[in-house]
Amino acid sequence: MKPFIVRSISAYHTMTQQGKPTHPLVSVFNFKDMALPQKEMPASIAYDFYSINLKKNFEGKIRYGQQYYDFDEGVMSFYAPKQVITIEGEITKIPEGYTLIVHPDFLQGHPLASKILEYGFFSYAANEALHLSEREEEMIEGIFESLRQEINSLTDAHTQDVVLSHIDLLLSYCNRFYNRQFITRKTANNNLVIQMETVLNRYFQNNIAGLPTVQYIAQQLNVSASYLGDMLRYHTGMNTQQHIHNKVIEKAKELLTTTDMTVAEIAYQIGFEHPQSFNKLFKSKTSQSPLEYRQSFN
Repeated sequence: MKPFIVRSISAYHTMTQQGKPTHPLVSVFNFKDMALPQKEMPASIAYDFYSINLKKNFEGKIRYGQQYYDFDEGVMSFYAPKQVITIEGEITKIPEGYTLIVHPDFLQGHPLASKILEYGFFSYAANEALHLSEREEEMIEGIFESLRQEINSLTDAHTQDVVLSHIDLLLSYCNRFYNRQFITRKTANNNLVIQMETVLNRYFQNNIAGLPTVQYIAQQLNVSASYLGDMLRYHTGMNTQQHIHNKVIEKAKELLTTTDMTVAEIAYQIGFEHPQSFNKLFKSKTSQSPLEYRQSFN
């Protein structure tokens, strides 16, 4: 079964039995204002927008893509558009906390539109919820509440700038806390790695023909291919080609789980001349064929 795609902020409000959103592209709500769903919710969901969540006393297990997301101790989770979230187990009570949902269109024209792509906690590679101290939790809750009040107040010429500033602040704090939590992850503190991720994200967003090459990435970063490879191996243990392949697989997983495209069509879209080459790479990285990966969601 393919995941249920929630296309808009309004559709999310309808699904969670809330009133009409104040703004069509951004919303914040406190879980205490929600009711338990009266009908069965979809098992697997993907959003067309970002979701940033602060949840306490959460029941059930979350699968993020095909791996489990450790929510036992942490309280914050982050989902990017088109990523598949599966909740396992019966939810018998509403958790405490907040959710911020924001459509990418709301970020357009603001530095946050590209900055948000740099945060690793929106990646399928993240498998732990963010842990917060009591003081950090209070700080984050304060930002959520300020956002909720601003969005739900009368909209004026300054509302979008104020809301974007609050979202930027929220993500900056979360990035600081994540870096502290995963201090051994050298990639978080290396600007070159972050810049390369941004280049790869933009490459696939723009649907450039063919697979990205090592030379292309190096040119975009204004460094030599050999220097880029040396720096990546030092900081991450992987060369440039391995990083490219990981991004290709991440994009392929998104298309396999959220579209009806054939495996061949997906292979061509992400830049392979021959579907067989795509199948071989996918299986080497995931131990499953693309078709087996798609069927695992059924």
